[in-house]
Amino acid sequence: MAHASHKSVESSKKRAGRVVFKETRHPVYRGVRRRNNNKWVCELREQAKQSRIWLGTYPTAKMAARAHDVAALALRSLSACLNFADSAWRLPVPASTDPVDIRRAAAEAANAFCPDKLEDAPGDGAGAGDEEEEAAGGQGSEEVVDAIPSSSWAGDGTWDMEGWLEGPLLSPPHGPGSGIQVRWEEPEPDIEVSLWSFSI
Repeated sequence: MAHASHKSVESSKKRAGRVVFKETRHPVYRGVRRRNNNKWVCELREQAKQSRIWLGTYPTAKMAARAHDVAALALRSLSACLNFADSAWRLPVPASTDPVDIRRAAAEAANAFCPDKLEDAPGDGAGAGDEEEEAAGGQGSEEVVDAIPSSSWAGDGTWDMEGWLEGPLLSPPHGPGSGIQVRWEEPEPDIEVSLWSFSI
């Protein structure tokens, strides 16, 4: 019985040694940390001061990174190290370097990149319709074929090139039945071709 009570005392002891450090900083974005409840916080140190400007708590790391970029542009202007290259022209710059103005502009910029708002907005290029195309069964190539004017195929083994000018920029197919033949003219084997000119 004494042995059983010994185990319970042993298990209630804390482990000796160094406490394992839990990294909370984001691995990519500057000035962004994770909180315990999976929220992301952002703050920025003012230049030549020890104080920090608290920029807020955000649901995604990208929103917090955008808030950091607004504050960095306000405090450091052209020498700011930004998380996103487009932040310099895309984000609003606060009217002053007052922490209240910076915090307000950072919150507005972060809310502009809220995932809920981005889903409602039309895509701006970066793979906006890729998921929809894959969900439709990969019919993107059929859409390109449908975009080719039907008048471009003459039916007698030739292509109507004027029809191709109206359609998308695609090269005509080069198959055995396409009617297009490519001929290479070989130079005479005894002709010497000079590649360099040594005269000045």
